[in-house]
Amino acid sequence: MRISIFGLGYVGCVGMGCMADMGHKIIGVDINEEKVDMINNGHATIEEKDIDELIKEGREQNKIEATTDPQHAVLNTEISFICVGTPNLPNGHLDLGAIKSVAKSIGSTLKNKNDYHIVVIRSTVTPGTNKKVSGIIEQASGKKNNEDFAVVSNPEFLREGSAVQDFFSPPYTLIASEDEKALTKMEKLYQDLDGEVLTSDVKIAEMMKLINNSFHALKVAFANEIGRLCNKMDVDSQQLMDIFSKDTVLNISPYYLKPGFAYGGSCLPKDLKALNLLSHDNYVENPILKSVKKSNNIHIQHAIDTITSLNKTKIAFLSITFKPGTDDLRFSPALEVVEHLLGKGYDIKVYDKNLNISKLIGKNKTFLMNKLPHIDDILVDSIDKAVDFGEAIILSNNEEYISNYFENNPLDDDKHIVDLVGIASKFNIKNYHKIF
Repeated sequence: MRISIFGLGYVGCVGMGCMADMGHKIIGVDINEEKVDMINNGHATIEEKDIDELIKEGREQNKIEATTDPQHAVLNTEISFICVGTPNLPNGHLDLGAIKSVAKSIGSTLKNKNDYHIVVIRSTVTPGTNKKVSGIIEQASGKKNNEDFAVVSNPEFLREGSAVQDFFSPPYTLIASEDEKALTKMEKLYQDLDGEVLTSDVKIAEMMKLINNSFHALKVAFANEIGRLCNKMDVDSQQLMDIFSKDTVLNISPYYLKPGFAYGGSCLPKDLKALNLLSHDNYVENPILKSVKKSNNIHIQHAIDTITSLNKTKIAFLSITFKPGTDDLRFSPALEVVEHLLGKGYDIKVYDKNLNISKLIGKNKTFLMNKLPHIDDILVDSIDKAVDFGEAIILSNNEEYISNYFENNPLDDDKHIVDLVGIASKFNIKNYHKIF
């Protein structure tokens, strides 16, 4: 394929060398003449393992050239990658000025080009950028998005020091566009790379790089908080985290990384509190660990605010235990919501298939009775009774019996569903609300 790359910094230079190595013809574009000269002399614009050799080979094989002329690049290629920088503005937002400038240049050239053209946003951006770029190109070219041209969001996940390896062996390649023709072309471009090519909604692709890097930052900071605490307590933090990371079922895995309702139960709150107290007792500042409970409480309050915003007085809860398949109510976030609403004068009914008051024993029973001493007055013995009662129906656990009920029982149009876990998103419910 014939590809132009706008921006010959880190992302652009790596993309140029790697795609030339894949057999494509590349024209690089940059306003910096020094970078253009370096490429045309067979040298990479960055220091990075293996990239200088790839640029040299690509130049020797006439697969690579560079220019300051955007018109030459667009007219002689079928795909244009935008790889310019998006640094932070003083207020923290990403500066999309360079992206908009490139989009305008591409659009001005497309005015004089009859062939269909694909524009790929490789730079780190925020959701909505694809739409803005499409609009800029339409205005500058007089042509129509998804007919005469298409804009694809394609975030990069390159690490400095291993960028070439990361390009050829990514965990996946993510592309998104409103135009199927463009997606098919991009899938063909990436078909020989390791890892599958995934497609998504455009806004998901635009958000992905920010989420990835923020999570990586969180992991680094979390590990360092643990390291500081371990150092105070004469615990080998390196060995501790090595063993921690060997659990790929729960610790290093997709488990728990699903948006839903707040955590609860007898283990997570208790052990988090104990770890925070260890930090306090050893004079170690661990703000991430300290903030976890606060974040969880904010999520519970968000659920309460969503429910109360409906201005309904009769509220039915389906399941109030801390997670599916158990009768454990200790530190259940749903129970916190019920307690709060009762205190505000709401009329509450609860149905929970797993909850049998006569069978509760020990600390579980004590916890419930301390929270809701009049639980017998609000429990009903069937899901139908709860649904019939509630003007707003709260789904707080991903229980199969709840899903089956809504699959087989159409809901009256005046009923509101507040889904705290995403269990009913697939059903056609008129007044449907979720908290994530």
